[in-house]
Amino acid sequence: MLTILGFAMIATFLVLIMTKKMSPIAALVLIPALFCVAVGQGAQLGDYVIEGVGNLAPTAAMLMFAIVYFGVMIDVGLFDPIVRGILKFCRADPMRIVVGTAVLAAIVSLDGDGSTTFMITVSAMYPLYKRLKMSLVVMTGVAATANGVMNTLPWGGPTARAATALKLDASEIFVPMIPALAMGLLAVFVLAYVLGLRERKRLGMLTLDEALAREPEQETVSTGAGSMRGGSTGSTGTGSTGSGAEDRLRKDASASGGGTGTGTDADPAADPADEADDDEFQGLDPNRPTLRPKLYWFNAGLTAALLTAMIMELMPIPVLFLLGAALALTVNFPHMPDQRARIAAHADNVLNVSGMVFAAAVFTGVLTGTGMVEHMADWVVGAVPDAMGPHMAIVTGLLSLPLTYFMSNDGFYFGVLPVLAEAGAAHGVSPLEIARASLAGQALHMSSPLVPAVYVLVGMAKVEFGDHTRFTVKWAVLTSLVVLAAGVLFGIM
Repeated sequence: MLTILGFAMIATFLVLIMTKKMSPIAALVLIPALFCVAVGQGAQLGDYVIEGVGNLAPTAAMLMFAIVYFGVMIDVGLFDPIVRGILKFCRADPMRIVVGTAVLAAIVSLDGDGSTTFMITVSAMYPLYKRLKMSLVVMTGVAATANGVMNTLPWGGPTARAATALKLDASEIFVPMIPALAMGLLAVFVLAYVLGLRERKRLGMLTLDEALAREPEQETVSTGAGSMRGGSTGSTGTGSTGSGAEDRLRKDASASGGGTGTGTDADPAADPADEADDDEFQGLDPNRPTLRPKLYWFNAGLTAALLTAMIMELMPIPVLFLLGAALALTVNFPHMPDQRARIAAHADNVLNVSGMVFAAAVFTGVLTGTGMVEHMADWVVGAVPDAMGPHMAIVTGLLSLPLTYFMSNDGFYFGVLPVLAEAGAAHGVSPLEIARASLAGQALHMSSPLVPAVYVLVGMAKVEFGDHTRFTVKWAVLTSLVVLAAGVLFGIM
């Protein structure tokens, strides 16, 4: 009964948010509460929720201070060189913009944090998508799928969990998986290229003049004061890049002489004289008042030290981001009014994300506390035919898609993976193969409603979670299957 109710609860949640009958935060709270009562454990609901909140509180703290830290780093210009390089490649060509989104998301994903990746990617690319009237779910889908593949880095989480659960060395799991993961990343780039061509066909090849002729939507945020215009939800100070990009584009259009690049199109064979100042077309306003060019190397060193400390596990990640955010604010904005303005600029996103995390705590708390997860996992493992025993690595890879989507990574890697590994060992399949196969579903996992970072993505991009889900799931599944197939082809699993 618990198995059926568990699957029914997940299905109900997904249907309601995909059909937009309920908001994600309301569905994450109310649906599990109703099902907790339905299984006759309503009296324990409070205990389950408190336990779930306790388990996710460090994640919420990490996200809160990570948003503030990286928001400040975006404000002060740390990522401007990377963004300029990507945007110089993109120009006003929809195909290049989608491919650039995938490349930027993959590069920034090297830090192992999904929230960081989405903040930087959306901040850089959102103005281009809005200006050219491109599909925003294309941006969120490509960014989430690219980050999902890169999430398998040893410091990203899943690999470390698999190593811990099966008592293996993380490098022994990850290093042989590199060719398969590279194929998965290549699949994301091919997907971005195809989706970009589709957007180009829909919108046409545009020049900057044509892009300027399109009326922008007034839903940007002022970087300097953190005040919002248009009242759009999910906006933060990082969203101010839209205003900066539009102002900069207008300057390009009105500038005379000097080869500003105005009027050039996305053709790679464009006049080299026009390409001299391509960096004029960028999503981050180069004149925003929060820039701190004299502190660039301090901020770069601080970020490098922070990421190094994360990788070396010198302190818990929430503590590192708390210290990093405090130091970044103090050094870059020594005056209290400026610090308050920066915090206020990012407060909306902090509130949205932390609220969503604690709402997800209700869902995971009930799912775990009532025993639904355990019964669902036992049912899935028991449903595997004995004849598939010698192929348990492939079975694990296939199961990782739905299970990491409907469960947290902790639930899958610590609850289900040991059972799958034991079943595989009985048929001569090594735990290393099982561990590697378990990483295949991460491309899909990053769009799971149980992943807090995805709410950063859809919130900043102003995309409905249901729309993102409908668009992304099929492409993420395809990418995960590419990783799995490549692993089998290369003899990794």
